Amino acid sequence: MFKKRENEPAYALLNDASCQTLNRYGHTINTVEAGDVRRDQSLNINDDNSISANPNRYKQHGFYFNADNCIACHACEAACSEKNDNPAHISFRSVGFVEGGTYPAYQRINISMACNHCDDPVCLKGCPTRAYTKYAEYGAVLQDPDICFGCGYCTWVCPYNAPQLDPVKGQVSKCNMCVDRLEVGLKPACVSACLGNALDFGVIENIPVNRVQAKTEIPGFPRTDITHPNIRFQQTRTPQRDMSRVDQNPVKYHRQQNSESFNPVVDMKHGVEREWNWTRLLGSHENAHIAFTLSAQTVMAAFLILLTGCWFEPVASFQSSSAMMPSLYFMFVLISFGLFKLNMHLGKPERFYRGFYNLKHSPVSREIAGVSLFYTGLIGYIFFAHFNHGYTQILQILFAGIGVLGAGFGGYFMYKLYRIEARPFWNHWYTAASFCATGLVLGSLLLAVIALLFSSMTVGLGQVLLSMVVVGLVLDLAGLTAHARSLQSSSSEGAASFYLQTTRYGNAYWLRNSLLVVALLLAIYMLLSTNHTVFTYSVLTVIALASHIISRALFYVVVIPTTMPGAFFWKNQGFVEHAREVGLVDMPQLGVVHERHHAFNISELVETIKTTTMKQKFSQLRSIFTG
Repeated sequence: MFKKRENEPAYALLNDASCQTLNRYGHTINTVEAGDVRRDQSLNINDDNSISANPNRYKQHGFYFNADNCIACHACEAACSEKNDNPAHISFRSVGFVEGGTYPAYQRINISMACNHCDDPVCLKGCPTRAYTKYAEYGAVLQDPDICFGCGYCTWVCPYNAPQLDPVKGQVSKCNMCVDRLEVGLKPACVSACLGNALDFGVIENIPVNRVQAKTEIPGFPRTDITHPNIRFQQTRTPQRDMSRVDQNPVKYHRQQNSESFNPVVDMKHGVEREWNWTRLLGSHENAHIAFTLSAQTVMAAFLILLTGCWFEPVASFQSSSAMMPSLYFMFVLISFGLFKLNMHLGKPERFYRGFYNLKHSPVSREIAGVSLFYTGLIGYIFFAHFNHGYTQILQILFAGIGVLGAGFGGYFMYKLYRIEARPFWNHWYTAASFCATGLVLGSLLLAVIALLFSSMTVGLGQVLLSMVVVGLVLDLAGLTAHARSLQSSSSEGAASFYLQTTRYGNAYWLRNSLLVVALLLAIYMLLSTNHTVFTYSVLTVIALASHIISRALFYVVVIPTTMPGAFFWKNQGFVEHAREVGLVDMPQLGVVHERHHAFNISELVETIKTTTMKQKFSQLRSIFTG
């Protein structure tokens, strides 16, 4: 337990004498009622089984931030990092700012932010490993890094950038509300260290002494309706109509006339010139997701198309042809590659099995379960396809059903996990349209190319497959059009994502659109003329594949989350990229590091086996696999 000093200053002590019953969202402030079995239990902090006598132990606590007083000294960051022994590149609490106006009416608002221990924590529901728990004690949302396997999904869904994915350790950690200090009657370390008395802490809705406001938002703070965060603000100075971020995100906050609320709008700070930026587009951290989603959607759709042989005679003839088994083998290899890339993308890939832990809530767990079910069905279907016995045909049909069930379940949650309110660019039906279009187009072309290679292509099969390609391309283009219109008319970070897509990656964006149109026209021509040659299909396949790779890369690269603003250097992705490019990353005081995934080194593994005892082998092997 945290050791409380005898001479702790008064400002560091919890002092909530009275509390309200409900918070402003209508939720009860009591986390559990009297007599509940969850009361009077120890948190067992560092194996200390004592229980705090704090009368407000089972009430929701939260932070109070007075923007009028914050001078951006970063003492709160330093105190937090020192207490939690964080490296320079990880900070549970960070200070950013927004600015507006011009000299002499320039204005700057500093914002100090950590985890808000929300009433409805989306990180808890989204985490596939169940690393998060919302405790009855103080309403704290705590995360266990030892359970985490480093997928980073919680960092996607959190609107406030509270969970921190460590690119060195490959795991997430975050603010723990300093529950060890709360248990002995002390406020969190960041609050106690604040020089300007800008930070405070206590039972939520309690306004500290000498404060007059308890707002739920200030300029730069993301929307509150997603999670109902437990933080309140004071900002008595009237802000400028437009407050801009100073980090790379092209977002500013605009106050409507006769309103105190600020809405995010596009800040065209990067100009309107179209660029290529191939290196950033095709070299992003999310390339594993590009490989996985494209391969999984292609194989799932191709498998489902194969099973339509009972309705389409041309597909039935393909099933009985020499191309059937090679197509199944290629599908197996392709989805195996996608799954391998996805697993190695994890911070701790050896813990992949933990992805099934949260089937009750997490769309990631459900996607993993569905895709695994499909993978099992595909393997079983391929295995029993080698036999012609009556009972093996029944088993093959059984595994086909498993594959269909897995494709439907996994495909649906592959889409649902991207419907994230904290990422408006993804939160649109176009995501589903894009995923379905990928399957229809690439899945159909996969079967067509294999049929041609094994001389199994017929006019009827070509018409069936090309019809699906046309439907997929039309769906993709219709979704793109609707998505663009929705983003351009929105007041959210999604509009800024669209701005990035048409400027920083504008040339790639229009190339993708042109390739889709060319692919559609070529597919229609081939369908009407029954021109089914290896050359025409190869050209169509190359064009379609290129357009979908660019499209999926844009999908991941341009998304802007509803996160807190950063500073010029700190919490600024633009500076992080610059530091890695020019070598500043080697200066640890800048708080930037290279990404290091924990793919083991084969030569290191062999050397370990040769030269060590069994006990040393186990220890060194563990270090190789866990980093």
